[in-house]
Amino acid sequence: MIRHLVALRFDAEISEDVKAPLFDDLGALQNHIDGILDFQTRQNVSPEVSVVHGFQDLFWFDFRDDAVRDQYLAHPKHIAIGARLVAACEGGMDGVTVLDFKV
Repeated sequence: MIRHLVALRFDAEISEDVKAPLFDDLGALQNHIDGILDFQTRQNVSPEVSVVHGFQDLFWFDFRDDAVRDQYLAHPKHIAIGARLVAACEGGMDGVTVLDFKV
């Protein structure tokens, strides 16, 4: 299984009312891509503010394998949602960190 973890540093003016539909749309990808095992979103609650660097929002997908992850990365719906996320993040792509690892 592959866990695809994404940390986001949203622009300060981005409200929860803007974030929620983004996360809802990401979660809905489970209906379009076979092999997505789970989707979760969380707030970063680390007290280590100096090393968090503003990355306060997290989400992750659990994929059955690399092939499912790769299908997700190339999926047009993911690409469109990703563009909306990047536009909402401080510094664009600088406000997005991605980690993939085997679980």
